[in-house]
Amino acid sequence: MANKENKVQDAFLASGFDGAENDPQYLLVVKNLKKYFPIKSSFFKITIGNVKAVDGASFKIKRGTTMGLVGESGCGKSTIGRTILRLQDKTDGEVYFNGKDIFALSKDELRKMRPEIQIIFQDPYSSLSPRLPIGEIIGEAVREHGIVPAEEFDDYITRVMEACGLPAYYKSRYPHEFSGGQRQRICIARALALNPDFILCDEPVSALDVSIQAQIINLLCDLQKQFGLTYLFISHDLSVVEHISDTVGVMYLGSMVEFAPTDKLYANPKHPYTEALFSAIPVPDPDYQMDRIILEGSIPSPANPPAGCKFHTRCRKCMEICKYIQPDFIELEPEHFCACHLYNTPERNKELEPALQEAIRAVEAAKADKKGKK
Repeated sequence: MANKENKVQDAFLASGFDGAENDPQYLLVVKNLKKYFPIKSSFFKITIGNVKAVDGASFKIKRGTTMGLVGESGCGKSTIGRTILRLQDKTDGEVYFNGKDIFALSKDELRKMRPEIQIIFQDPYSSLSPRLPIGEIIGEAVREHGIVPAEEFDDYITRVMEACGLPAYYKSRYPHEFSGGQRQRICIARALALNPDFILCDEPVSALDVSIQAQIINLLCDLQKQFGLTYLFISHDLSVVEHISDTVGVMYLGSMVEFAPTDKLYANPKHPYTEALFSAIPVPDPDYQMDRIILEGSIPSPANPPAGCKFHTRCRKCMEICKYIQPDFIELEPEHFCACHLYNTPERNKELEPALQEAIRAVEAAKADKKGKK
């Protein structure tokens, strides 16, 4: 029954994304991506379980736009990013970049694609080599991939640095001589130097002061307009995400629970988790009474997620079906996707009824068996 249910789930997942990888308006298409990390026993190193860091995420990003990715710490945001860039292998699912399946590429093909997909890391200091001057850090990959002829190399690095607000005389300086904001500009310049189409921004402003955050965000927006870049912007700051993003995906415990254009999502969040998340956004008005939704309990372990909807243990709108059946990730309105049983059609509820009853019977039988053994 579980396999049958998974097939139904995959069919609904594909309904809003079927053929999107062949649509030239989309630069990146992710379908039902999964990344599990094995849990090994302490002595024999036998796999006894899996940490489901990413457990069925689907989204798509149009060329020249920014997608924000939000969620609580540990929900799998950074893991999604690293898996998309093939810095680690997937467990299941599909990732298409420019219509090509990234995980079907050979080593040589992937190496040729590397300049097109870049990443800006969260900590600008630890991601810069302390032994290399800034000019070499920015130009190392440029030289390796032959982006420009050797005689144009120095002028090219100067232009890239100036585009990121870095004077040319910084070339001979080392990372420890710069502030946090300047280091992040260096990281941006290093990514930009390879003339990429897509940049993954993994919480690029979380380690910076608020005033410096604004400068970096404005720099990213300016570079996007100037070079036609596409961003996946991972962040905890919902206000920053609203400002910079064209679309937003909301993750919970490894799964995408909602995905929509920014204006639609912030004006009318559909999923109960998204509602609770957005209710925590501070409003700069001392007289405003916030209608805060407080979530009870803690996030379940990704190594042992609850059955059914993963959010049901903390959801104030939880129904019986939520405890046993995983909701479908469906398109509620154009480009607005949500995974919640609140929006099931009567026909879909009727279709799921046999699976629900069987799941309830299985749980009751397991409880009775456990009680009998005692």
